[in-house]
Amino acid sequence: MMRSLYAGVSGLQNHQTRMDVIGNNIANVNTYGFKRGRVDFQDMISQQLNGAARPNEELGGVNPKEVGLGMSVAAIDTIFTQGNLQSTGVSTDVAISGNGFFVMKSGEQTYYTRAGVFGVDSEGTLVNPGNGMRVQGWMAQDANGRQVLNTSGTPTDLVIPVGQKDPPKATTSVHYACNLNKNTPVLPDNPTVDQIAESVWSTEFTIYDSYGREHQLTMNFQRVPDVPNQWTVNVSVDPAAAEDTETRVGFGTTDGVDNTYTLNFDNSGKLLSITDSAGNTSNPEGEIVLQTSYTVADSNPNEDGTPYRQTFELNLGTIGSMENTITQSASKSTTKAREQDGYTLGYLDNFKIDGSGIITGVYSNGSTRTIGQIAMASFTNQGGLEKHGDTTFAESINSGTANIGESRTAGKGSLIAGTLEMSNVDLTEQLTDMIVTQRGFESNAKTIQTGDSMLETVINLKR
Repeated sequence: MMRSLYAGVSGLQNHQTRMDVIGNNIANVNTYGFKRGRVDFQDMISQQLNGAARPNEELGGVNPKEVGLGMSVAAIDTIFTQGNLQSTGVSTDVAISGNGFFVMKSGEQTYYTRAGVFGVDSEGTLVNPGNGMRVQGWMAQDANGRQVLNTSGTPTDLVIPVGQKDPPKATTSVHYACNLNKNTPVLPDNPTVDQIAESVWSTEFTIYDSYGREHQLTMNFQRVPDVPNQWTVNVSVDPAAAEDTETRVGFGTTDGVDNTYTLNFDNSGKLLSITDSAGNTSNPEGEIVLQTSYTVADSNPNEDGTPYRQTFELNLGTIGSMENTITQSASKSTTKAREQDGYTLGYLDNFKIDGSGIITGVYSNGSTRTIGQIAMASFTNQGGLEKHGDTTFAESINSGTANIGESRTAGKGSLIAGTLEMSNVDLTEQLTDMIVTQRGFESNAKTIQTGDSMLETVINLKR
């Protein structure tokens, strides 16, 4: 009877532990990134009254006689199943779809979390505003004008410099495309205004100098008389300073200082070649690139005393191609510049986070720049992580070392901005477990009461 009392006590204690875990799960049903706990029971050591006996010639075998001494908690597992994703519309909220954890720093201590409730502090650092822990990742480094991410390096704090200046960038490349109408009439001698408008196809496009000032790039196309499939093109950067514009085939040459060149097409309307004013002809294959330069007004002169000039490439397309290039067909002229790479001074207005965790800054001048990338961690045994409050985890000797890298690599999930992962607590399951736990607790209490009643009967035998 004494054994039943202690077995009942162990049942009461451990069902109370299970109830504590269930209560914690229910309390965190609306906690972002929370992972529920689960209690596993096991029986304790048994007292052997009689051992087992093997069969012999006269009798069969006998099983052992054992009395259990109660139960204990085998494990309290953390269940890392995926929680539902909730859209918040906040650009700094990030959810993980799949495996992995965000890497957070508090001083020199590293923690891991599934709760992507992030924000920017007064210094621009990406943090969890609830506890101030800093989000870890890789900041982009400038390499010859390009922003490069070194994700093999050690993660650092992510700083988003809201309001940072993006210096102006001079236009270095302009790409033209579309079509010249084969049926455009040749410009006659002493043309009228209407004849000029009908025979000259003009395009305008905005480019930028090194100060970020706008300039108007104009190209006037007109057919060459008596020569099929040829067009003369006049190039000017700012109509008032057209004489300062120079075009040439090839780089590093001084030939072709005029602002005109000739376009040549084949009989299918595809670009064949160009010839500058000095007679230099483009290569017979590949892209056709025309070097163009113009004088930048109100600038310091060069060391040799010559005016400071800005140079850029006019990319007219690929020889023999009909895609993203200038063509000549018997349809409406639509020639235009499709893109250029210059811009004026801008300030960081906003930023966005993509599925790889890359943070891209959006500037007021329309340019974009990579700022950094959020790091993710995975573990061989994520169930071995230790809980450290604030919905964070820390490494333990049984979790394995954190494998830190980019999302979508080495089994890590993807990131979804403007979304948060909800708790994976299922209330229906928890309330059912609560009923089972309550009945288990009551039954163990009844075991103690019954054992006590039996002991009282034994004591009363003396009376």
